[in-house]
Amino acid sequence: MAKKALTQPMYYILLSLKEKRHGYEIMQFIEWLTEGRVKVGPGTLYSLLSRFEDDRYIDMVSDDDNKKTYIITDIGKEILDEEIERLSQLLEDARYVKGGNEDEFQNRK
Repeated sequence: MAKKALTQPMYYILLSLKEKRHGYEIMQFIEWLTEGRVKVGPGTLYSLLSRFEDDRYIDMVSDDDNKKTYIITDIGKEILDEEIERLSQLLEDARYVKGGNEDEFQNRK
């Protein structure tokens, strides 16, 4: 279903929404999960949340005290699972080459 790879912020936002979270919690969770390697700013976050809502990857589940809370949908889970599979394949390819197996390419018939 995914037409192209997710960007790093897209990936981490969807991943963070496996549980209900509001915007600030999403940013905090991503920073905590990645030990500070990835930071998603408010502009990027709210732009992507709006886009994900339009694409039905996420649903807003509440809007209390000016805090909108979101959760991933089944469509969003499918997109996230496809991205995880794509990333796993990239790692598998890298491990194969790093392990010296690229010599098999030179020896093919």
